[in-house]
Amino acid sequence: MINNLQIRPYLEKDQRGVAALWREVFPDNSPWNVPEEDIARKLNVQRELFLVAEIEGEIAGTAMAGFDGHRGWVYYVAVREKYRKQGIGGTLMERVEKDLKAIGCTKLNLQVRSSNPEVVEFYKRLGYNVEDRVSMGKLLARSKRE
Repeated sequence: MINNLQIRPYLEKDQRGVAALWREVFPDNSPWNVPEEDIARKLNVQRELFLVAEIEGEIAGTAMAGFDGHRGWVYYVAVREKYRKQGIGGTLMERVEKDLKAIGCTKLNLQVRSSNPEVVEFYKRLGYNVEDRVSMGKLLARSKRE
């Protein structure tokens, strides 16, 4: 674990670093997942559940969560390549779980691409289970950049 790691809520000054991190970690994201637009939308809803891992002024990781009163969800859990395997992802998830539990969340859901078995194993080590579900989605709005 890195000694000078700070997990804190997102601040507006983080936008450029967070967007760059997401482009690095999720290079094959769908065209409607434009980091700057996703950030702006999150800041309007439960912004306190948007977390940044910072090391000496550098954005090292992120986690974005939400709670609808029934279930919690976590998105954009990302750790910069050079900081992986040092406990940052686990520390972010621990904080997400703590924050969600504090507002009454009893179950946390997340989605992982089936093409990413390393990430599936990461979440299994944190106590998450693969559930028998079909993930479905419907695009309601296009990105402003498309």
